[in-house]
Amino acid sequence: MVAVAVGRVLRFDDVRGYGFIAPAGGGVDVFVHANDLGELRHLVHAGMRVEYEVEQGERGPKVSSVRMVDPLVNRPADRRPPGVDARAKAAAADDDGMCDVLAPSEFTTEVTEILLQHVPTLTGAQISQIRERLGEHARSHGWIEV
Repeated sequence: MVAVAVGRVLRFDDVRGYGFIAPAGGGVDVFVHANDLGELRHLVHAGMRVEYEVEQGERGPKVSSVRMVDPLVNRPADRRPPGVDARAKAAAADDDGMCDVLAPSEFTTEVTEILLQHVPTLTGAQISQIRERLGEHARSHGWIEV
């Protein structure tokens, strides 16, 4: 019997045909390929809750099947054009000269996005190791909440 896990989509690139799911219980992010989503691949977005089955691939854990838990919940109302970041605009308007301290989950999401965008050949295990080291470094400097 295969256990079903629950998590949230960290990122899914419909053009490249893959993304990653963060397990709700923590641990290594799980690779998901567009073929595992079938016709629903165009509905997937960051933050979406999913149930999935995991198998061990050559490069780490990967989804063998996936089901959207709440396909219409938390869906972005509009897709912003590249380069438009509402949070950056809000931060600029509220600039007090201090840097923001991120929640660990926010930091992890930001780091994951940067790594996937700029080094798409990284494996899930490599991304996890990089995030862990950067998280330790960020905590030691007070850049993220403890």
